Amino acid sequence: MIRIALRLAALVAALLLALPLHLLWRLVRLPSPWPMWFLGSVGWIIGARRRTIGTPLRRDVVFVSNHLSWMDIPLLAGRNGSAFVAKAELRQVPLVGWLCTLNRTIFVRREDRMAVADQINALRDALADTWAITIFPEGTTGDGETLLPFKAALLAVLDPPPPGVLVQPVRIDYGAATRELAWVGDEPGQSHAARVLRRRGSFTATLTFCDPFDPRDYPGRKAIAAEARARIAAAGGEGGAPAL
Repeated sequence: MIRIALRLAALVAALLLALPLHLLWRLVRLPSPWPMWFLGSVGWIIGARRRTIGTPLRRDVVFVSNHLSWMDIPLLAGRNGSAFVAKAELRQVPLVGWLCTLNRTIFVRREDRMAVADQINALRDALADTWAITIFPEGTTGDGETLLPFKAALLAVLDPPPPGVLVQPVRIDYGAATRELAWVGDEPGQSHAARVLRRRGSFTATLTFCDPFDPRDYPGRKAIAAEARARIAAAGGEGGAPAL
């Protein structure tokens, strides 16, 4: 409990430092580096020691990544400044939902088929503003040992691809701590967060940014999903599998 309390106190301190500076930057209409700084600090406070392989693009890019835990978000955003696509329910979570808005999270309702076109347009507008966006096409978190099939429907924004946008696959790996930290099954979010916060010591989180590719070279979202998955699998020494 002491370790959890200390880490929570450090998270609150980082937020209290970053938030006023972020609002000041917004007030004078300057691009704010503080959400990226805060999220990078979150990764450090929870014990992650980030290791980067490859070079992330900064703009006009859709990152396609495997998904292990909520920790993926601060680790990736703290490195590449990306915004994220998240399920709409997250917007209603106290504090967490509000923090997501600071990093320009795009909330979507996957079950609302009537709103799919509007959601795709929102993603396209974000890309038109030269944002970098991250999508987790597995649609859920995995155990870190098996790469789940990619749901091609989650890549609808790339069918057809917006002009000038590239796709960069990313492999996230927690190394020896993966089994301990991956969020799998029906574990409640609060329980998983507490498990991460009480964990002793640090761990290495490796982010492998694969070579980007032009989605126009792959006809349709299924082909794009399959190519991204194959590159992520190869980065982890796995075989490929078709997208759904």
